[in-house]
Order: sequence, then C-alpha cells, then structure tokens
Amino acid sequence: EKNSGVQQPHLRREFHSIPEQMSSCYRSYMENYCEEEREALASPDPAAQAQLNQWTEIQDELKKRLITEDFFTWNLPNSTTTNTSTKEEEEVLLKYIGGVDMSFSKEDPSIACGCIVVLDLQTLQIVYEDYSLLRLQVPYVPGFLAFREAPVLLSLLDNMKKRANHFYPQVLMVDGNGLLHPRGFGLASHIGVLANLTTIGVGKNLHHVDGLTHSGVRQLLDAKENNNEDIIPLMGGSGSTWGVAMRSTPDTLKPIFISVGHCISLDTAVMIVKMTCKYRVPEPIRQADIRSRDYLQKHQSTCLLQRWQ
Repeated sequence: EKNSGVQQPHLRREFHSIPEQMSSCYRSYMENYCEEEREALASPDPAAQAQLNQWTEIQDELKKRLITEDFFTWNLPNSTTTNTSTKEEEEVLLKYIGGVDMSFSKEDPSIACGCIVVLDLQTLQIVYEDYSLLRLQVPYVPGFLAFREAPVLLSLLDNMKKRANHFYPQVLMVDGNGLLHPRGFGLASHIGVLANLTTIGVGKNLHHVDGLTHSGVRQLLDAKENNNEDIIPLMGGSGSTWGVAMRSTPDTLKPIFISVGHCISLDTAVMIVKMTCKYRVPEPIRQADIRSRDYLQKHQSTCLLQRWQ
C-alpha cells in the first residue's frame, strides 16, 4: 500500500451554530422516514426551523446543477482490455476509485474521523488514504446529513487536489445516498456537485422515499420471481426509479442500496459497484469504514484530553 503521508492526530473544531431541536412543522414532511428518525424531531424552535429552511433552500439550489446521466471522460475496462492497450487508451480507462466514510467516538459522539481511500480498480489495492479528526458542532438531522459530513469529506478531497495527487479519484463512492433521498439530493449528490466529481451513493440502510418501505423492499427481495436476481429496482409510488437494492454476494442476506450521486447513470453506477465488491459493501467504502474506525480508536484518547477554549 502507498500512503499519502497521513495527517498527524489533530482535533479541529467545526463551528456551526444550530439548535438541537427541530421544528414540529416538519413532522408531516418527515412521515417518509422510519420511526426512529421521526422520533429525532423535538419541540418547535424558531431558530432550528430557520436553519432547516435555509438548508432546504441550499439543497434545492445545488440540485439545479445535478447531472443524473453518464457525464465523464473515462471508459470502463472490460473483458477485451488487454496488456497490449496503448498508453492513450490506458489514460482514458477508469483506474482510481475513491471511497469516503466517517466514524464517531462512542465516548464523545461529537468527535469524528473522516476518511478517504483510493483504490486501484484492477487490483482493489489501496494507493492513497487520508484522515481528518475533528469535533463537530452540527447535530445529525435526518435528510440533512450533508450539512454535517460533507464539509469534512470535501476538505479531504480538496487537500488531495491541492497536492495535485495523481491518485485523485475518477469516481467517488459515498457512504450515503444520492437520489435515494426525500428531496432527491443526498450526501453523495451534495459532494458530487460541490466537488465537480462523479459520485455514487451506497447506502447500508433504506431511505423511506416515495412509498418505499423496508417491508415493501423485503417483499420484493423475497418474491419468488426475484430469487435469482441480485439487482432489484427501487420504484416508488410515483413511478420513478430511485435506485436499486443489490445483493452483493450470493450469501448476502442484507442488500445495499445504490443510487446515482452525480454525473453518472444508475446502470453505470451499479456496474462499478459490482466490480468493487468482495463482500457485502464495496471495497472503497468498506476500507474507508474500517480505517476511519481504526484511526479514531487509536487517536481519540488524545483528543478527549484536549482542553477547549
């Protein structure tokens, strides 16, 4: 493995002011979320309502720049790709795929570790990794995950780009959703638009969108006609396809949920995820998850002892 020169443990503070309570006027909107997410809503708070309104406006504005079809300059390698390919042909092939994820301290949930890894598509070996250990001030709000996590993950991408690193990913897998989101603009789409990067949303849990529910998707997966299918389209009540449920390996009981992030079609996103799966979760995200938790465990003790002014 090649290493980027990983950051030394350093805890930064992210200053974002938002009250913890959510306005009750959002309760009807949140009906599409699962029960535990709806319970996160608290009593009315004007400041929180104003913050959510602002976040919604930002999402709606960024969504205008969203591209949901293949819009990239590289090509997918296939079975006809050989060692005799010319240098020019190799340069346009998809080679580097990134994955980003965040882990949170069990002792202090405001302490988080963001991680980016980049893998060589042919070998699935890690060629780059970097971390950001910090204290978050933004609470988790269902439907607005990007405002908590995107700044951290974007900073890791930005650091890589500033160093003109030749491992900069051509595609980024995000542990979160893209179009599979109540407003069709989840974390993967948010990062893709702001970074101007092709992204794929890979969720481990289902967002309840457009009538899609855990029980309904489970019925689809268990249906006799789908016994031999590893890809199940997630079509909502409106007739829109929001993503797919994918059985990554033959022995997988729990599917993952793939959706378009930015500058890619659903079919291409599924193909790339398939190419990177050794286990249930594709390697770029699986490795970012493993390594962010490991880095956090090793370094959080120092951070917990730091005094904050």
